[in-house]
Amino acid sequence: MARTPKEMYLGLSQGEWPDYVMGMPKPEESYSAMVGPFPLFMPAGMSFGGPPSGPPPKGFTDLWGVPHEADDITGIAIPKPGAFILEDIVHWDRYIKNPPMPEDFDWEAFTKDQLKDIDREQKLVSVMFSMQAPFQQIISFTGFTEGLAAMYEEPEAFEELLDYLLSYYLPIVEKCVEYYKPDMLSIPDDTASRYAPFFSVEAYRKFFKPYYAKLAKAMTDRGGIVTFHNCGKCEAFVEDMIDFGVKYWNPAQTDNDLVSIIQKHWQADGFVCCGGWDFVPELGKEVTEEIVRQSVRDSIDKYAPHGGYVFTGGYLGTQDNRETAQQINSWVGDEVRTYGSTFYSKKSII
Repeated sequence: MARTPKEMYLGLSQGEWPDYVMGMPKPEESYSAMVGPFPLFMPAGMSFGGPPSGPPPKGFTDLWGVPHEADDITGIAIPKPGAFILEDIVHWDRYIKNPPMPEDFDWEAFTKDQLKDIDREQKLVSVMFSMQAPFQQIISFTGFTEGLAAMYEEPEAFEELLDYLLSYYLPIVEKCVEYYKPDMLSIPDDTASRYAPFFSVEAYRKFFKPYYAKLAKAMTDRGGIVTFHNCGKCEAFVEDMIDFGVKYWNPAQTDNDLVSIIQKHWQADGFVCCGGWDFVPELGKEVTEEIVRQSVRDSIDKYAPHGGYVFTGGYLGTQDNRETAQQINSWVGDEVRTYGSTFYSKKSII
């Protein structure tokens, strides 16, 4: 009996080869549905349509009072420079107050409504509980440099603030797992640039790994799967991610040695790299359809033969040129589906 795309996708985390290169399905053929209690933590303007879709918001103030604004190039809202709300992390409790949990939020009714049109035989349900996570949330309070300095200069206060944020998020995650009964829990945090992590592995293990592990445990205790979003060259953290239950990493960017990671951790640990395509047009060179399609084929040729791989990527472009980005992404999706559909039947498995 033929496996459904959902079964193949989940099977990757059990070391099972898919029938074709997965990733970039047409919207009407999607094998996943992203859900979450967005009203609890996304103020008006922060949601990309909830679940994320459509153009990025130009600005908003998050639930902790941090103003965000979009730049003129990308159009993506980030914490507003110079408008940070926490100057001294030692006194974090004077300035940071977790949002109150609505007493009348009806979890059963809300989740039932979100799930009512989802065919769970065909689609895996993925809960995304937050657009922010510990490192990103703290630097949104303090600014980037000040947040990193606070980690090393005032570690006790830094840990206290992390614990306080966890006291807000963990009950939400536990409710999500209880009521959605999801196939996946998606945890996000960006802890690296394209060249290196923002801090050491020791700092990761001291401050952030325990936080992620507590969120993940709410899912793994029920036999569910954890997917982790982390941009940049964060391969130094892969074994820790595996340790607290991560099965799918996205976007696994090409600054990391993805081939070695897949070879070492896919069949041994059920660890799947979702990414492998970071397209940057050459300056002064026209971006043609063939250039884009060849870049997709090159990525599939490099990573897919090793098995634990899902093609994941998208071209954002600039705010004033969204039509070009849409065209490029349409070529990308079509090439993944066309070239990837017969890849495993035509290629030798390495």
